[in-house]
Order: sequence, then structure tokens, then C-alpha cells
Amino acid sequence: MIRWGTVTTTNAPLPRILEFAAWHLEQGAQRLYIYLDEADPAAEEVLSAHPKIRAFTTDAAWWAKRGRRPEKHQARQARNARHANNRKPEVDWLAHIDVDEFLLPARPLAVQLSELPPDCLCARVRPVEALASAPDQAETLFKAFPLDQSARQRAAEACFPTWGRHLSGGFLSHVAGKLFFRPGTEGLDIRIHNVTLGERMNPGERPLPETELGHFHAADWTHFLAAYRFRLTRGSYRADLKPQARGAGAVNLNTLFAMIEEDGGETALRAFYKEVCTATPDLVQRLSDHGLLRRRTMTLPALRARHFPAAPET
Repeated sequence: MIRWGTVTTTNAPLPRILEFAAWHLEQGAQRLYIYLDEADPAAEEVLSAHPKIRAFTTDAAWWAKRGRRPEKHQARQARNARHANNRKPEVDWLAHIDVDEFLLPARPLAVQLSELPPDCLCARVRPVEALASAPDQAETLFKAFPLDQSARQRAAEACFPTWGRHLSGGFLSHVAGKLFFRPGTEGLDIRIHNVTLGERMNPGERPLPETELGHFHAADWTHFLAAYRFRLTRGSYRADLKPQARGAGAVNLNTLFAMIEEDGGETALRAFYKEVCTATPDLVQRLSDHGLLRRRTMTLPALRARHFPAAPET
């Protein structure tokens, strides 16, 4: 049977890392490579105790052996993914994903990956973005998007009438998705959304349409606001990025958020969040009408307790 795993760089709190790990172990992952972006001895101890997890602390000593620590976190992610690729392979496929991204397979991933042809060195999973829901809601709701660009823009403007023309599919984060790659491929250069081998980008790429990537990019207002300023300056809302949407008059997220804050400060920003990121009855109905609503029961705290019973809860 095909073996698969994940490679991730993170500075998230230990409970969030353990939820990520528990979910993927539950889906059948045979190996999780977790690179701690900051020294966290307690996290490393808990993670390293699990037989299917390889945990690495990328502290000053780690980077001193590798030249220097890249300033941008995206570059550190790529370097760490290449480190996992260059190890003696312990699995047949690795997914390079973040700790707030959860693989959501409709069929066992080992089966899906076994069906890929030998010349396929990478396979793409497309994201669905988590919506903020009521605390007592049993299901996690996600918004999806059409692959066709024209259909995507029409759906975005129909589902998100105020802001949809600036948002690709109504998403705040990437729609490109993430890749599985075959570890041990000599010379493979792994980035955030793509891989290259020599002059070839994404050699032999195939889609994995029966697996989506549940992205908790803005899972609740507190989480969104805590990451907001960092994303504006160094993350996915940077000023140097192109507009997500391709329609006339679309602006990038940095400009869009500047316009929103200029108009009404945090109150206006929260109104934007409610329309775009919150599972209101109206939005749920619109997404459902367009075939873009996804429902999953995830019970992450229970899975964390099952796979890491001795770990602290906070």
C-alpha cells in the first residue's frame, strides 16, 4: 500500500499542532515531518514521542549548519520542505501544507495516490476555506470555488455581493492549492504552491479531485484579527501581491483592506469579515445554491485526545 505523509513548518501553539497531527494520523498518514520555526522544547518532546512524527527545532544552531536563517517565513518553509525531500524516504508521497490546512479526502488518500501514473511527480489538492460558525455547531462549514475562471467570478459576486469582485472565489487566501510530491526526488525544488525539477515546473502534475484542503485561514474573528497586521506587511495580504480577481477594477487585498479601514476602521473590517468569512444563514444558502458549500464533522479536540492522551490541553 502507498504510504503518505506531510511536511509542515510552524510556530503555532502545541494544541493546534496536535490537532493538525491527529487529523492526518486519523486519515492514514504514516509520517509527519514538523519543523518548529521557534524553539519549543515542550512541543518537540510531545511530538518526538510519537512514532510517526519527526520533529525538528530550527533554532540558531540548525540554521548555522545551513548557512543562515532566511528572513522570510516562506523561504524557511521551502528550505525545510527540501530538507524533508532529501532525507532517506520513509513514505511514497509528502504533502507540503501548513498547520492550519487539513486534507479532506473523499476516499482513502493511499488509494487515490496509488492510482497516479509513474511519471507524475506531484499532485495538486485545491482548497476550501473554513467559515466562522457558532460555537455549538457540530459541523465545520467551508466555502469552495469553481475552477473555471468565469464561473468563479460570477459565483463570487453572487455569493459575496459587496466584495466579491475583488476576491477570487470569495477567498481571502490562496486558490492555487498545495502539492503532494514524491520525496527522495533528487534536485526537486519545493516552494509553497509549486515544485520544479531543473527547468520543469510541476513535472507530471495531476489533480486529486477527490481530496480538498480545508484551510482555516480566518476561522474566527479573533484569529483573523491577530494575524491581520502580519499578513498585511509580510504575509498573504502584502502590498506587492497582484489582485486575486481578474475583473476590471479589482484591487489586491492590501489595497482593499486599506479602503475598508479608511471607510470605517475596525467596525468596517468586522462587517467585511461577517459577509465574507462567517457562516450566516444567507451566505450558507447562497453557497449551497451554487454547489459551493462543504460540510465536515472534524471533532479536532477529541482526535487530539485520542492520539496524544498524555499531552497538555493548553
